[in-house]
Amino acid sequence: MKVVALHQNLERLIKSAIKQNRKAQHSLFEMYSPKMLSVCRYYIKDVHNAEEVMLDGFFKVFINLHKFQFNGSFEGWIRKTMVRQAIDFLRGQKEVVFTEEGNYTVKEEAGEFELFQDDYLQNLIDHLPEGYKMVFVLYAIEGYKHNEIAEMLNISEGTSKSQLSRARRMLQEQLKQANNNNYGTK
Repeated sequence: MKVVALHQNLERLIKSAIKQNRKAQHSLFEMYSPKMLSVCRYYIKDVHNAEEVMLDGFFKVFINLHKFQFNGSFEGWIRKTMVRQAIDFLRGQKEVVFTEEGNYTVKEEAGEFELFQDDYLQNLIDHLPEGYKMVFVLYAIEGYKHNEIAEMLNISEGTSKSQLSRARRMLQEQLKQANNNNYGTK
């Protein structure tokens, strides 16, 4: 019963926000901004830039709110906007470089990063080259498929796969080095 009531309240809140009700818009912002900041932060190293991207993303959300069809998850709809906004920001920085397609292997190793704290992992992800980071976050965190990533980033599927493979390899090396440093082995 609470789920239905929550859904109806959210729908009512969204409809009020569509009618330019500032309190409803503020409520939606308060409800979703913490999660959306973390989405932007996955892509953007600098917290201040991530906040700016999130705010720009919410601006787009409120401008396009009338396009939300109430079919799927509202949070997912906002999240897509934030991902696109972060990618656009990074493209504008002209720091994104995708290396050539090459040999790649994709290994699914569940739980490989579970032993580390979120801040530590975010720091490792932040130090990946931008092309690696974007593909890694889109695939491993956001759950996009390689064909979707290729379309979003205007690269080939092979490039997406090789970027993911290289990102994983770099992260694994960094984690291995951290383990060796912590336990005094080499």
